[in-house]
Amino acid sequence: MTAQTPLFRDSQLPFAKRIDDLLSRLTLEERVAMLHQFGPAVERLGVAAFRTGQEALHGVAWMGPATVFPQAVGLGATWNDELVRRVGEAVSTEARAMRSRDDRVGLNVWAPTVNLLRHPLWGRNEEGYSEDPKLTSAIATAYTRGLRGDHPAYWRTAPVLKHWLAHNNETDRATASSSVRPRVLHEYDLRAFRETVEAGTVAGVMPAYNLVNGRPNHVSPYLREQLRTWTDQDLLVCSDAGAPSNLVDHEHYFDTHEEATAASLIAGVDSFTDHGTDSSQIVERLQGALDQGLLTESDIDAAVRRQLAIRFRLGEFDPRLDPYADTKDFDTPAHRALAREAAEQAIVLLKNDGLLPLLDLPGQDTRIAVVGLLADECKLDWYSGTLIHRSTPLEGLYERFGADRVDFAEGVDRVRIKTSAGTYLSVPSADDATDEVRGAEGALDPALLAGRTDLPPLTTDTTGTELALIDWGGGVLTLRAPDGRYLSVADDGFVRASADQPGGWVVQETFRLEPHGSHDSHGTHESQESHETHRSHGSHAGGHLLKHVGTGRYVSVTADGIKVAAENPEILELEITERGEDTVARTAAAADVVLVVAGNDPHINGRETEDRTTLALPAHQQRLLEAARAANPRTALVITSSYPYATDPTDLPAVLWTAHGGQAAGAALARVLAGDVSPAGRLPQTWYASDADLPDLLDYDVIGSRQTYLYFEGTPLFPFGHGLSYASFEYGNLVAHVGENSVHVTFTVTNTGSTPADEVAQLYSRAVTPSVSRPRRELLAHRRVHVLPGASTELTFELPLSAFEFWDVVHGIRRVEPGPYELLVGASSEDIRLRATIELDGTPTTPRPVLELGLNAADFDEQRGAEIVDRTKLSGDAVTPAHGNHGNDGTDGTDGPDGPHGSTAELVYRCCDFGPATGTGTVTVEVSGEGSLELALDGGPVIARLDVPATQGPYDYTTVVTPFSATGVHDLHIGLGGPVRLAHVGFSG
Repeated sequence: MTAQTPLFRDSQLPFAKRIDDLLSRLTLEERVAMLHQFGPAVERLGVAAFRTGQEALHGVAWMGPATVFPQAVGLGATWNDELVRRVGEAVSTEARAMRSRDDRVGLNVWAPTVNLLRHPLWGRNEEGYSEDPKLTSAIATAYTRGLRGDHPAYWRTAPVLKHWLAHNNETDRATASSSVRPRVLHEYDLRAFRETVEAGTVAGVMPAYNLVNGRPNHVSPYLREQLRTWTDQDLLVCSDAGAPSNLVDHEHYFDTHEEATAASLIAGVDSFTDHGTDSSQIVERLQGALDQGLLTESDIDAAVRRQLAIRFRLGEFDPRLDPYADTKDFDTPAHRALAREAAEQAIVLLKNDGLLPLLDLPGQDTRIAVVGLLADECKLDWYSGTLIHRSTPLEGLYERFGADRVDFAEGVDRVRIKTSAGTYLSVPSADDATDEVRGAEGALDPALLAGRTDLPPLTTDTTGTELALIDWGGGVLTLRAPDGRYLSVADDGFVRASADQPGGWVVQETFRLEPHGSHDSHGTHESQESHETHRSHGSHAGGHLLKHVGTGRYVSVTADGIKVAAENPEILELEITERGEDTVARTAAAADVVLVVAGNDPHINGRETEDRTTLALPAHQQRLLEAARAANPRTALVITSSYPYATDPTDLPAVLWTAHGGQAAGAALARVLAGDVSPAGRLPQTWYASDADLPDLLDYDVIGSRQTYLYFEGTPLFPFGHGLSYASFEYGNLVAHVGENSVHVTFTVTNTGSTPADEVAQLYSRAVTPSVSRPRRELLAHRRVHVLPGASTELTFELPLSAFEFWDVVHGIRRVEPGPYELLVGASSEDIRLRATIELDGTPTTPRPVLELGLNAADFDEQRGAEIVDRTKLSGDAVTPAHGNHGNDGTDGTDGPDGPHGSTAELVYRCCDFGPATGTGTVTVEVSGEGSLELALDGGPVIARLDVPATQGPYDYTTVVTPFSATGVHDLHIGLGGPVRLAHVGFSG
């Protein structure tokens, strides 16, 4: 060091002191500019430009070719922490290597997603690990540990967890509020974040678009009250894209962007992702907030400090000391092998009546038919990188068994599309066109990638082109030319055969068929009849219109070619030249065994911005499955999907599921089918039997509506943790010992089969005599182990007593309730092999001291028809009747208060201690809005009613008092009528 070298360049000093020095040298203008996602360089200090955010969910995404690992839900299905850590290490290593040749690649990676897979219709199911908070946190901790690296000071990449908080719906995602009661918040939604942050492997979090309890996540007090209390590290909070503007433009939570930006910064947001690379609007809003006194320089400094802390950890200011600076490993043989290993370990054998493995089939000339829409596909999702290597199920089976033993039928419908003039849609020749893969060059914002215009648009002629038509369900179709390119629409509106796959932020390769009679003169339609309801295609008397989903416009014929337009839609007729089920049936009948590969395209019907509407397998694929099964009873179903399906396995001898497995998916599947690898993936979420088993998508009360394996009381199609093996395992010798701070558990697992195989041992607990509703069983620990035939392994688990805690709403703390707990050991949440009961000490449960503490309205034990909302814009909760709930008690229209607008709800608070008789008392409520409250004990008659006069606004609370007498311990029922917002209830004796 020289006298002229600034302290922030002195690598001998602690990071905190160096950050202090750098902060002191930055002007206010420079500090403000750093708070946008794309922070500019400060050239006078030699400080480089910096951007937050590099997608890296299962490989480096959006920046061109990279190793593509299985989707996150597939990594969750491995139940293998160590494997996932190695995947994280490979991903971050490639991020470093890619950055060395392209400085657009960022090291602040936005991954993983730790939102719990509460509801299987969530469009982004593929991005999460599990419905269980313990499994999610274990996998997330492993992945972030790999992303971070193991150096004590410097990080390979800086992972940010997504999406804080309680975010499981794409429907109205920027305006919907998740009603999350305190127990669900602390026992479920916060847990996955908390345990990963406490592990010290996380650089920060990203708030979600939605609101929680009426308050946007980007101004959530939980960032301060919860997140920042879990670690001493500076955590960087990065907004989601466009979310800062949503606070005003969509949520209307604030009147001005200056107010919204200031509130976000004060709540804890440190980096604003808004308006793409243009930082000017955010800078202007921050400066305006400073000028208006909504922010202080110290508020700015706190956020800049957190960002700088990440940059110092990434070695930006110590290039010679950064152990990862010279990383060059990219697409190495080790990474390719790891991609295949991860894909193998993610495969779940759901059912097997002896059909698998295929090597057990007699004869060397056994013929295998692989059929289905995904049989020759290696699908990517929105957060995938570009494939360097590609292996489809068909290619994997060719390689493993030989192409001469494998037959293929995709099962698409082959069609020609006839115009009203009697001509047919035709794909012009484009022999001199270059092959282009979407995203191959990389893009900071792939949503801005435009479709190809260098190819000629479709025309019409007398013969036309035979197209492959695939119905993905819900009436959504894709059409593919003979050369494999999908029909797509570019910015100029012309239809071309130009896309290698459906994809993009707005998919331009999907269409809908609509009966001509449903289209009115204003360009709308009265009903939608899909390809599935018109299998005769064109038998509709009025013909069909072909609607382009991405633009909402209809295909028309012009002199310059086929395009989509708002006017003059062409009336079309589809002529089928070959039905998919016919080709599948012929191929299946000639084979010894049939593999039907079904599932989803991750860009269609269930993805970011779009939830699914059903668990059912799309009808086109169901037809193919039935055709194969009718032609050959030795038919196995291979589901390749981002989410669960409800499909009846009764008549199928074998069923497997795998998430989209990345670049090695096909090779991995072939090895498992062959028996080279025994399957040992386990379901990371419940597979329900039907849509009737599901709660409403926006119902986040997993306790009250009995969601996930934790509370679900029905019979699932396949339970959480389920997965079969080619081996068999025996569990034994369960011993549990309760220590001062932990429970020590051991048991043995023995491979009683003849195949070396992995087993996933799962340890659950159940409170035997809980005072409140507790999970039916709850995962405490798991371990994936490899066991040779005839061998045994002893597994040991040290469980902290905190693993048995629940959230006590009375005192606002986590605590262990004393009493018996059952330990359950097995191969799934329902396949329990061993049981033991232990006794735990803890704080005894006592009745609610309502005279002393009163009741916070949100601390109910049960509710009907209620939702939690924000008490103020800064903090606190209140409860109100859910919008649109018009039953008198929220359920059957009886025994509830009448409100001025008909909305009602009921809250139940168990075991309230009103003390001994002391004469006439009172009840005092803090409430806003207008309506009434009714109080009853133990479900009996109303004993007190409070009328609430209209207040000025939802945050203008008033106090209403009325006489109330009660003694002893009772369950208190409070009925809410009208748009009242109840915050607190107090009692005096």
